[in-house]
Amino acid sequence: MTDTSALSYTEDHEWLRIEGSSVTVGITDYAAEQLGDVVFVELPDVGDEVEAGTVVGEIESTKSVGELFAPATGTVTAINDAVVDDPSLVNSSPFDQGWMLTIDVPELPEGLLDADAYAKLVSE
Repeated sequence: MTDTSALSYTEDHEWLRIEGSSVTVGITDYAAEQLGDVVFVELPDVGDEVEAGTVVGEIESTKSVGELFAPATGTVTAINDAVVDDPSLVNSSPFDQGWMLTIDVPELPEGLLDADAYAKLVSE
């Protein structure tokens, strides 16, 4: 089980696990709950160049379609094939098995929230 207090967050309801220049990205339990039962996940390809703030994937649920945004500019180094094959992992394990992709970034994104600031954001 991931220690969610050690993660960084975006205002787009994504979590980031930062390890050196490698950033693993997923959506938060709050985002997964808002979406409802996730039935389809589309992710970029390994090797794709992504730009911060642009749409890099799609998350469809029984309620709506959500977009996955790149939190940083860089190169996709891994995608979670398990979540593509079994989109329900986004709901059942958003911080562990439901991760989306990993990006190698030359510089870390600015404006990230810590766990307390993110909790305040979703409670407003």
